[in-house]
Amino acid sequence: MITVYGYSVSGNCHKLRLLLEQLGREYRWVEIDSSKGESRTPQYLAKNANGRVPILELEDGRVLAESNAILCYLAEGTPYLPADAWQKAQALSWMFFEQYSHEPYVAVARFIRGWTPADSPRRVAELTRCMERGHQALAVMEKHLVGNAWFTGLEYGIADIALFAYTDVAHHGGFDLKRYPAVGDWLARVRATPRFAAMPDPAPENAALLAV
Repeated sequence: MITVYGYSVSGNCHKLRLLLEQLGREYRWVEIDSSKGESRTPQYLAKNANGRVPILELEDGRVLAESNAILCYLAEGTPYLPADAWQKAQALSWMFFEQYSHEPYVAVARFIRGWTPADSPRRVAELTRCMERGHQALAVMEKHLVGNAWFTGLEYGIADIALFAYTDVAHHGGFDLKRYPAVGDWLARVRATPRFAAMPDPAPENAALLAV
């Protein structure tokens, strides 16, 4: 059985859980709270020297890191990754967009607000830029969704899963998604897909900070 090492309230980790649930595939989940340094232990670093979650471990011991690479591996040969070369490239382009133009701002804003102290200098130093660039990414998504139902081509798939994870909790970072009605409709379509699995709520101490 494959094993996922991940932090349940991380969007990058939840991507894998959502796909695996929708594939109906058996897997073992090992909780690694990276916010408490659990991804920096010698045991974990032996599996991933980069010290990040998630990772996928196969039955033969091979380990794959980087959430979107894992999504591609798991989705290969399934309807969640287009077989057509052009459509596959389109899906990959949105997954690169997610990691370079979306996650570094939408996810980081969420982390700053929920996983750093209320008086953290990062709230002043970084949040403004995260909000500006995060809104830019959401605007790009909005423009695409005005004329398209999905990001993975003609059907729902891993590019949607990749972008959904942190967009669905963007309000934790202070983003008002009411400004993006097409994004809101897309989020609802994703939630309505078969075997959808929601991300767990943050721990109470993190939820309290998100409300500040």
